[in-house]
Amino acid sequence: MFVSLSIFKLIIPMRKLIVFCHLSVDSIAAIPSGSLSWASYDEDLAAWGKGIVEGTDTAVYGRVTYELMKYWQTVPSKPDASPYELEHAQWIENVEKIVFSKSGMVPDWNNTRVISDNIEEEIMQLKQKPGKNITIFGSPTLANTLIKMGLVDEYHLSMNPVILGDGKYLFKDVKDAIKLKLVEQKTFQSGVVRLHYAAEQN
Repeated sequence: MFVSLSIFKLIIPMRKLIVFCHLSVDSIAAIPSGSLSWASYDEDLAAWGKGIVEGTDTAVYGRVTYELMKYWQTVPSKPDASPYELEHAQWIENVEKIVFSKSGMVPDWNNTRVISDNIEEEIMQLKQKPGKNITIFGSPTLANTLIKMGLVDEYHLSMNPVILGDGKYLFKDVKDAIKLKLVEQKTFQSGVVRLHYAAEQN
């Protein structure tokens, strides 16, 4: 029988489930075209992202984001790839990748596992394993589901100076209040505000 989330939190020190996401001022994380051209990305954001990557040994994706991430498989063969790009390509090739999808997809990338149901149980099992953080990269639909289940421990958000008006909202239809503690904030020259919140334990 599955034990409740609150009991696990009391008994077992667990790995953290982190949401790492770019947002517009109106909390949109993805636009219908799938383009990320609206998100400011510079050396400051790259350095921040690198720190999050270094603290992660399990990457979590929804199906759409997972397919987009396959771009990194092509990077090692690019003659103009930067050292940073090559390093990240190697990391994403080797990291444990978890894809949540009901599409019946078959894993076709190194160290990839597909989960189609029992989301809460699967996440709790991941949290109990030893290791670094479990990070949801983008994947706003999946992240929204996990947020509403109360499974997310921390939020690393880059708030971009743009209002998009239409797209996928990270916090859509969240009915219950989630109290957050501000851990860190920083404003970059691009106008992006970096926000790090921890969900307060109930």
